[in-house]
Amino acid sequence: MQYRRLGRAGLPLSALSFGAWATFGKSVDRSMARDLLALAWDRGVNFFDNAETYGNGVAESLMGDVLADLRFPRDSWCVSSKVYFGAQEHPKPTQRGLSRKHVIEACHQALARLRVDYLDLYFCHRPDPDTPVAETVAAMDLLVRQGKVLYWGTSEWPADAIVEAHRVAKENHLAAPTMEQPQYNLLHRERVEVEYAPLYAEYGMGTTIWSPLASGLLSGKYDDGVPADSRLAHPDYAWLRESVLGEHGERVAKVRRLRPIADELGCSTAQLAIAWCLANPQVSTVMLGASRREQLEHNLGALDVLPKLDEAVRRRIAQAVE
Repeated sequence: MQYRRLGRAGLPLSALSFGAWATFGKSVDRSMARDLLALAWDRGVNFFDNAETYGNGVAESLMGDVLADLRFPRDSWCVSSKVYFGAQEHPKPTQRGLSRKHVIEACHQALARLRVDYLDLYFCHRPDPDTPVAETVAAMDLLVRQGKVLYWGTSEWPADAIVEAHRVAKENHLAAPTMEQPQYNLLHRERVEVEYAPLYAEYGMGTTIWSPLASGLLSGKYDDGVPADSRLAHPDYAWLRESVLGEHGERVAKVRRLRPIADELGCSTAQLAIAWCLANPQVSTVMLGASRREQLEHNLGALDVLPKLDEAVRRRIAQAVE
């Protein structure tokens, strides 16, 4: 495993991390969750990502139960939660958003579900148009001062809102956001590479990127249709299907063009796509999701592909998905 600093912060995160979105509490039961976390740990993963809204809190409870059972030393791994959507299927107004009330109460609830005394990373899961940024920054600062959160950040915030959060923090001597959690993959690049470009040098922001395989599309599993046991076949993710596959399947065609490159490098298209994300120096960690041991083991193999991605190979990859 490789370890990278979280932006300019001193925290070393494993280059590949493990997340619970769309799996824990759905396709992954307790037995499989234990196997997956144990495997990730054995392979050097030290960051486990979660959120209040994943399975309406079930994903955090499951992860917390398994981590307690595995008894990894608490000072050797990091866990996150995210706040905004709430942990109920139909949240009341005070059970969602980024108000001081919900930010603080959601943190306490996440601590209980995850069975920890503090969150290493705590993200504002989306911007909240109904709450002043200054209020959210102050709430996060309070949690940091109380020792309940070590680093706080944003997820899918526009760059100007992140800049505002830093301005508020600087002017009021408050803890500023350390990291952003954006989607980033071969088919979704603009925000990380262009919109956020000024943030890395100016504020030292780190990134914990999600969906490196574009919800499985870049693994090649949808090249010949949607398998019955895949995420996109699940009724709960019907909303995701069109955005992943693209109109008339043009995104699938791009993935097919990656196959010859992967074959030449002796890897799968999934490993190629993950390694491509790792090649970006602004990526602190690439979050993997998995519902089977074999899937996680395979995707962790992307680290072996990374040294093969020289400039010429990266140029061919870019041309394939244009």
